[in-house]
Amino acid sequence: MKNIKLSIDKAFGFVSEQNVAGYKAQVAAANGALHSGTGKGSDFLGWLNLPSSIDETQFSDLENTAKRFRENCEIVVVIGIGGSYLGAKAVIDSLSNSFDWLQTERKSPVVVYAGQNIGEDYLYELQEILKTRPFGIISISKSGTTTEPALAFRLLKTQLEEQQGKAAAQKLIVAVTDKTHGALRTLATQEGYKTYVIEDNIGGRYSVLSPVGLLPIAVAGFDIRQLVKGAVTMESKCGQETRFEENPAAQYAAVRNELYKNGKKIELLVNFHPKLHLIGEWWKQLYGESEGKENKGIFPASVDFTTDLHSMGQWIQEGERSIFETVISVKESNHTKIFPHDQNNLDGLNFLAGKRVDEVNKMAELGTMIAHIDGGVPNLKIELPKLNEYYLGELLYFFEKACGISGYLLGVNPFDQPGVEAYKKNMFALLEKPGFEAETKVIKARI
Repeated sequence: MKNIKLSIDKAFGFVSEQNVAGYKAQVAAANGALHSGTGKGSDFLGWLNLPSSIDETQFSDLENTAKRFRENCEIVVVIGIGGSYLGAKAVIDSLSNSFDWLQTERKSPVVVYAGQNIGEDYLYELQEILKTRPFGIISISKSGTTTEPALAFRLLKTQLEEQQGKAAAQKLIVAVTDKTHGALRTLATQEGYKTYVIEDNIGGRYSVLSPVGLLPIAVAGFDIRQLVKGAVTMESKCGQETRFEENPAAQYAAVRNELYKNGKKIELLVNFHPKLHLIGEWWKQLYGESEGKENKGIFPASVDFTTDLHSMGQWIQEGERSIFETVISVKESNHTKIFPHDQNNLDGLNFLAGKRVDEVNKMAELGTMIAHIDGGVPNLKIELPKLNEYYLGELLYFFEKACGISGYLLGVNPFDQPGVEAYKKNMFALLEKPGFEAETKVIKARI
């Protein structure tokens, strides 16, 4: 089977191949620190060998729980924020029919999301939809007290119990949470919910290949075995013993850090396939939360081409030269659509007649790369042979491993996120949460 492929040669007009190759020793040390557990944040390395550790018992358990949801629910609400939902949503959106929401005959429930915002209208509209449809809940939170998902879970749990009765609701709620501690674990034990464990050594943004991501993906009807199989392949390819020249995660970490040293402060993750939009959102959290600290870090942004060439294209072509692009390219489409001939040819497009639509897209991709390189934007490329579970599994693990290495090259802890607590403290003080009396007094004096 083919594998995803990284190409970095289009960066060498901006940084030297020799300088990138000069990272070999540093990359080897960073990769070694990950595997030996001697680097910063070493208590959060449970993701490192996670794919190869998943066994038949775990697969069967997840698939059986997914089957129960599939047999009893039209809608399954995944409650979580950040890494607790982004990975699952990225994979599900990438593999789903683009017009899935219009289908009337379904083999799988519609998977929707809550707890990723505090939108009152969003929650009202969701609860209105759920009034007339059988639904289930997957609540994902280590603590069970994170504001956004905890708020959504209380609302939806109450609604499910009122509609189905408490006994039936207990069978339609699954908690993915801490092994022994936290509010959600306590509630799950009291109510008898089916549970899965978020291991202490796996942070949210590295959790997509754990039950956090695998259960919702299985509920949506996709093959989690193939997803994990792809990740296992990449786990091996990016291993500690793999030579730099054959290790895509090592090369990606090296070249992006060399570009950063040379003033490229913004990385655009680009796709030419509309199904990959949420991969960009997942990637932004992974790299932004892992590297953005100590006043360091490449700013991760994402664009959907060709769509955003008609909005952001001007800035990318001629704006400040502080950017580089990493393009995710899908080599082969899953379907074929031939462009037709038109006798009147009023749109002037008969020169495309007989060509596949994907050929037009690929030429747009190649033309954009050439234009942007000419405009001073280095380009990296990640090619997926096809868009399916196996290659997405490879892609997810590739980005995770490269992120760990890249963070160590940058000199930061890629597994903590102390900066995300600042807004929470202010919010709790403004809401006059018990225990925040002093903070409430201080912050109210400022407004």
